[in-house]
Amino acid sequence: MNVEPRIQAKLLDLAAVDTELTRIAHRRRSLPEQEEVQRLESDRVGRKDAAVAVQIVLDDLDRDIAKLEAEIDAVRKREDRDRQLLQSGSVGAKQLTELEHELTSLTRRQGVLEEDLLEVMERREATQGDYERAGAEVDQIDDVLVDATRRRDDALADLDTAQQRCETDRAALVEQFPADLLAVYDRQRAGGGVGAALLQARRCGACRIEIDRGEIARIQATAPDVVVRCPECSAIMVRTKESGL
Repeated sequence: MNVEPRIQAKLLDLAAVDTELTRIAHRRRSLPEQEEVQRLESDRVGRKDAAVAVQIVLDDLDRDIAKLEAEIDAVRKREDRDRQLLQSGSVGAKQLTELEHELTSLTRRQGVLEEDLLEVMERREATQGDYERAGAEVDQIDDVLVDATRRRDDALADLDTAQQRCETDRAALVEQFPADLLAVYDRQRAGGGVGAALLQARRCGACRIEIDRGEIARIQATAPDVVVRCPECSAIMVRTKESGL
Protein backbone atom coordinates (compact mmCIF):
# COMPACT_ATOMS: atom_id res chain seq x y z
CA MET A 1 0.00 0.00 0.00
CA ASN A 2 1.33 3.41 -0.95
CA VAL A 3 0.30 6.54 0.95
CA GLU A 4 1.95 9.94 1.07
CA PRO A 5 4.34 10.25 4.04
CA ARG A 6 2.46 13.40 5.08
CA ILE A 7 -0.78 11.43 5.35
CA GLN A 8 0.94 8.54 7.11
CA ALA A 9 2.28 11.01 9.70
CA LYS A 10 -1.27 12.09 10.51
CA LEU A 11 -1.89 8.53 11.70
CA LEU A 12 0.08 9.51 14.80
CA ASP A 13 -2.52 12.20 15.55
CA LEU A 14 -5.31 9.67 15.03
CA ALA A 15 -3.57 7.16 17.28
CA ALA A 16 -3.17 9.83 19.97
CA VAL A 17 -6.90 10.61 19.81
CA ASP A 18 -7.80 6.91 19.97
CA THR A 19 -5.46 6.42 22.92
CA GLU A 20 -7.23 9.24 24.72
CA LEU A 21 -10.63 7.70 23.89
CA THR A 22 -9.42 4.41 25.32
CA ARG A 23 -8.23 6.18 28.46
CA ILE A 24 -11.60 7.92 28.83
CA ALA A 25 -13.47 4.62 28.41
CA HIS A 26 -11.24 2.97 31.04
CA ARG A 27 -11.72 5.84 33.46
CA ARG A 28 -15.47 5.69 32.93
CA ARG A 29 -15.47 1.98 33.82
CA SER A 30 -13.32 2.47 36.92
CA LEU A 31 -14.42 5.91 38.04
CA PRO A 32 -13.45 6.35 41.73
CA GLU A 33 -16.40 8.68 42.23
CA GLN A 34 -18.79 5.96 40.97
CA GLU A 35 -17.20 3.39 43.28
CA GLU A 36 -17.68 5.80 46.18
CA VAL A 37 -21.36 6.28 45.29
CA GLN A 38 -21.87 2.51 45.13
CA ARG A 39 -20.13 2.04 48.49
CA LEU A 40 -22.28 4.72 50.09
CA GLU A 41 -25.47 3.30 48.56
CA SER A 42 -24.60 -0.12 49.98
CA ASP A 43 -23.82 1.44 53.37
CA ARG A 44 -27.10 3.34 53.26
CA VAL A 45 -29.04 0.12 52.61
CA GLY A 46 -27.37 -1.46 55.64
CA ARG A 47 -28.17 1.52 57.87
CA LYS A 48 -31.71 1.74 56.56
CA ASP A 49 -32.20 -1.97 57.29
CA ALA A 50 -30.86 -1.41 60.81
CA ALA A 51 -33.32 1.46 61.33
CA VAL A 52 -36.19 -0.69 60.07
CA ALA A 53 -35.16 -3.50 62.42
CA VAL A 54 -35.24 -1.09 65.38
CA GLN A 55 -38.63 0.21 64.22
CA ILE A 56 -39.97 -3.36 64.27
CA VAL A 57 -38.74 -3.74 67.86
CA LEU A 58 -40.45 -0.43 68.75
CA ASP A 59 -43.71 -1.64 67.22
CA ASP A 60 -43.49 -4.88 69.21
CA LEU A 61 -42.84 -2.94 72.41
CA ASP A 62 -45.76 -0.60 71.70
CA ARG A 63 -48.02 -3.63 71.32
CA ASP A 64 -46.71 -5.04 74.60
CA ILE A 65 -47.34 -1.69 76.32
CA ALA A 66 -50.85 -1.47 74.91
CA LYS A 67 -51.58 -5.04 76.07
CA LEU A 68 -50.25 -4.41 79.58
CA GLU A 69 -52.16 -1.12 79.87
CA ALA A 70 -55.33 -2.91 78.80
CA GLU A 71 -54.75 -5.64 81.40
CA ILE A 72 -54.08 -3.06 84.12
CA ASP A 73 -57.22 -1.17 83.15
CA ALA A 74 -59.23 -4.40 83.33
CA VAL A 75 -57.82 -5.18 86.80
CA ARG A 76 -58.64 -1.67 88.02
CA LYS A 77 -62.19 -1.92 86.73
CA ARG A 78 -62.57 -5.29 88.50
CA GLU A 79 -61.21 -3.75 91.68
CA ASP A 80 -63.62 -0.80 91.42
CA ARG A 81 -66.54 -3.19 90.96
CA ASP A 82 -65.53 -5.31 93.94
CA ARG A 83 -65.05 -2.27 96.18
CA GLN A 84 -68.45 -0.93 95.18
CA LEU A 85 -69.97 -4.28 96.15
CA LEU A 86 -68.15 -4.19 99.50
CA GLN A 87 -69.27 -0.65 100.16
CA SER A 88 -72.86 -1.42 99.18
CA GLY A 89 -73.36 -3.68 102.23
CA SER A 90 -75.54 -5.96 100.17
CA VAL A 91 -73.31 -9.04 100.19
CA GLY A 92 -73.28 -11.92 102.61
CA ALA A 93 -70.38 -12.94 104.85
CA LYS A 94 -69.15 -15.66 102.51
CA GLN A 95 -69.21 -13.41 99.46
CA LEU A 96 -67.56 -10.68 101.51
CA THR A 97 -64.65 -12.99 102.29
CA GLU A 98 -64.37 -13.96 98.64
CA LEU A 99 -64.40 -10.30 97.56
CA GLU A 100 -61.70 -9.39 100.05
CA HIS A 101 -59.56 -12.29 98.85
CA GLU A 102 -60.12 -11.30 95.22
CA LEU A 103 -59.20 -7.68 95.96
CA THR A 104 -55.94 -8.82 97.51
CA SER A 105 -55.16 -10.92 94.42
CA LEU A 106 -56.12 -8.06 92.11
CA THR A 107 -53.91 -5.62 93.98
CA ARG A 108 -51.01 -8.05 93.74
CA ARG A 109 -51.75 -8.66 90.04
CA GLN A 110 -51.88 -4.95 89.33
CA GLY A 111 -48.52 -4.46 91.03
CA VAL A 112 -46.93 -7.18 88.87
CA LEU A 113 -48.44 -5.73 85.70
CA GLU A 114 -47.30 -2.21 86.57
CA GLU A 115 -43.75 -3.46 87.16
CA ASP A 116 -43.84 -5.26 83.83
CA LEU A 117 -45.17 -2.11 82.16
CA LEU A 118 -42.43 0.02 83.68
CA GLU A 119 -39.80 -2.42 82.48
CA VAL A 120 -41.21 -2.46 78.94
CA MET A 121 -41.48 1.33 78.87
CA GLU A 122 -37.84 1.64 79.93
CA ARG A 123 -36.86 -0.75 77.14
CA ARG A 124 -38.92 1.29 74.73
CA GLU A 125 -37.20 4.49 75.81
CA ALA A 126 -33.79 2.93 75.21
CA THR A 127 -34.95 1.49 71.87
CA GLN A 128 -36.34 4.88 70.86
CA GLY A 129 -32.86 6.30 71.40
CA ASP A 130 -31.43 3.56 69.18
CA TYR A 131 -34.02 4.37 66.52
CA GLU A 132 -33.24 8.08 66.60
CA ARG A 133 -29.51 7.36 66.28
CA ALA A 134 -30.19 4.98 63.39
CA GLY A 135 -32.33 7.62 61.69
CA ALA A 136 -29.62 10.24 62.21
CA GLU A 137 -27.09 7.90 60.62
CA VAL A 138 -29.36 7.43 57.60
CA ASP A 139 -29.79 11.21 57.30
CA GLN A 140 -26.05 11.70 57.60
CA ILE A 141 -25.21 9.18 54.89
CA ASP A 142 -27.94 10.69 52.70
CA ASP A 143 -26.12 14.03 52.88
CA VAL A 144 -22.79 12.39 52.09
CA LEU A 145 -24.39 10.43 49.24
CA VAL A 146 -25.83 13.61 47.70
CA ASP A 147 -22.37 15.18 47.69
CA ALA A 148 -20.72 12.03 46.31
CA THR A 149 -23.37 11.76 43.59
CA ARG A 150 -22.75 15.36 42.59
CA ARG A 151 -19.01 14.74 42.33
CA ARG A 152 -19.67 11.55 40.31
CA ASP A 153 -21.97 13.43 37.95
CA ASP A 154 -19.39 16.21 37.54
CA ALA A 155 -16.70 13.66 36.73
CA LEU A 156 -18.95 11.95 34.20
CA ALA A 157 -19.80 15.30 32.63
CA ASP A 158 -16.08 16.04 32.27
CA LEU A 159 -15.57 12.66 30.62
CA ASP A 160 -18.51 13.28 28.30
CA THR A 161 -17.01 16.62 27.28
CA ALA A 162 -13.57 15.08 26.70
CA GLN A 163 -15.06 12.18 24.75
CA GLN A 164 -17.14 14.47 22.56
CA ARG A 165 -14.07 16.60 21.81
CA CYS A 166 -12.02 13.53 20.90
CA GLU A 167 -14.80 12.12 18.72
CA THR A 168 -15.04 15.45 16.88
CA ASP A 169 -11.27 15.49 16.36
CA ARG A 170 -11.34 11.88 15.17
CA ALA A 171 -14.14 12.55 12.70
CA ALA A 172 -12.12 15.37 11.20
CA LEU A 173 -8.98 13.23 11.00
CA VAL A 174 -10.43 10.09 9.41
CA GLU A 175 -11.66 12.10 6.43
CA GLN A 176 -8.03 12.69 5.47
CA PHE A 177 -7.09 9.02 5.08
CA PRO A 178 -7.61 6.68 2.15
CA ALA A 179 -10.25 4.07 2.91
CA ASP A 180 -7.84 1.13 2.59
CA LEU A 181 -5.31 2.68 4.98
CA LEU A 182 -8.02 3.45 7.51
CA ALA A 183 -9.35 -0.10 7.20
CA VAL A 184 -5.91 -1.56 8.04
CA TYR A 185 -5.58 0.84 10.97
CA ASP A 186 -9.06 0.03 12.35
CA ARG A 187 -8.58 -3.75 11.98
CA GLN A 188 -5.35 -3.51 13.93
CA ARG A 189 -7.09 -1.59 16.71
CA ALA A 190 -10.06 -3.96 16.69
CA GLY A 191 -7.66 -6.78 17.46
CA GLY A 192 -6.66 -5.04 20.65
CA GLY A 193 -3.47 -3.47 19.37
CA VAL A 194 -2.28 0.03 18.63
CA GLY A 195 -3.25 1.07 15.14
CA ALA A 196 -0.15 3.11 14.31
CA ALA A 197 2.94 4.33 16.10
CA LEU A 198 6.22 6.08 15.43
CA LEU A 199 9.23 4.04 14.38
CA GLN A 200 12.12 5.50 16.30
CA ALA A 201 15.69 4.25 16.77
CA ARG A 202 14.84 0.75 15.53
CA ARG A 203 12.03 0.47 18.07
CA CYS A 204 8.32 0.15 17.31
CA GLY A 205 6.40 2.77 19.26
CA ALA A 206 3.44 0.40 19.64
CA CYS A 207 4.97 -2.73 21.14
CA ARG A 208 8.31 -1.12 22.13
CA ILE A 209 10.22 -4.08 20.68
CA GLU A 210 13.51 -3.35 18.95
CA ILE A 211 13.51 -4.48 15.33
CA ASP A 212 16.43 -6.53 14.08
CA ARG A 213 18.98 -4.94 11.78
CA GLY A 214 17.96 -6.99 8.74
CA GLU A 215 14.37 -5.78 8.94
CA ILE A 216 15.50 -2.21 9.55
CA ALA A 217 17.69 -2.43 6.47
CA ARG A 218 14.70 -3.60 4.44
CA ILE A 219 12.59 -0.71 5.77
CA GLN A 220 15.34 1.78 4.96
CA ALA A 221 15.33 0.51 1.38
CA THR A 222 11.55 0.92 1.14
CA ALA A 223 10.16 4.02 -0.54
CA PRO A 224 8.83 6.67 1.90
CA ASP A 225 5.28 6.33 0.62
CA VAL A 226 5.13 2.59 1.26
CA VAL A 227 3.18 1.70 4.40
CA VAL A 228 5.28 -0.56 6.63
CA ARG A 229 4.08 -2.61 9.56
CA CYS A 230 5.78 -3.91 12.66
CA PRO A 231 6.89 -7.54 12.22
CA GLU A 232 6.08 -8.16 15.89
CA CYS A 233 2.72 -6.47 16.60
CA SER A 234 1.56 -5.58 13.06
CA ALA A 235 0.97 -1.92 13.93
CA ILE A 236 1.54 0.57 11.12
CA MET A 237 4.99 2.07 11.71
CA VAL A 238 5.10 5.72 10.75
CA ARG A 239 8.48 6.96 9.56
CA THR A 240 9.41 10.57 10.22
CA LYS A 241 12.65 12.48 10.74
CA GLU A 242 12.55 11.24 14.31
CA SER A 243 12.83 7.67 13.10
CA GLY A 244 16.54 8.18 12.48
CA LEU A 245 16.58 6.02 9.36
